[in-house]
Amino acid sequence: MPRPESTRGDRTAEQAHADGMAVRRAVLSDAHVDAAEARKSDFTSDFQDLITRYAWGEIWTRPGLDRTMRSAITMTALIANGHWDEFAMHVRAARRNGLTVAEIQEVILQSAIYLGVPSANHAFAIAQEQIARFEQEEGDRS
Repeated sequence: MPRPESTRGDRTAEQAHADGMAVRRAVLSDAHVDAAEARKSDFTSDFQDLITRYAWGEIWTRPGLDRTMRSAITMTALIANGHWDEFAMHVRAARRNGLTVAEIQEVILQSAIYLGVPSANHAFAIAQEQIARFEQEEGDRS
């Protein structure tokens, strides 16, 4: 199926996809993206293309916010909607993007006030596990 044109400037859909794949790999890790690509099927390929081009190739590549800010916003949105598997993935991504453990803690504390203590409590449990996993796999970056 032909891809629609990119919404930014004169970039093509193919360029947005390539840019998105590069950012997706940098943020989520090669291992994560390789596993997602290996699971891709005829049924899911359009969805994978959509998120690679739009989420990663159009939004995450915009110059208006740096990756640490995008990570903080993303974690907050995932807490708000109770998307816990995605939250776990984005805690590791936030560490990869340079957020410190203390900054992740602050994001979750902020969410406790605006999104509720039960959600923050659950987020802390997930984040603690994912930070330990990240440090084991990639080393402590404080």
